[in-house]
Amino acid sequence: MRGYVLINVRPGKVRDVVSAVSQMAGVQHADACWGLPDVFVYVETVDERAFNDLVIDLIQKLDGVDRTETHIAVG
Repeated sequence: MRGYVLINVRPGKVRDVVSAVSQMAGVQHADACWGLPDVFVYVETVDERAFNDLVIDLIQKLDGVDRTETHIAVG
């Protein structure tokens, strides 16, 4: 399963979040960006369960993460 996770981060936490997310299994690329959202993450996992676990159990629980928006790639 492939998709993008857009992350809004509290001020001063962008570098920490990008660093932590970049080390997570399934994350192919993470970029800090100007404007909102603060971080764009490209994810590839073996299935929907692994994608779900990555976003809900890992990314959303990181210190500094305010909210996520997930977009599943199709085709």
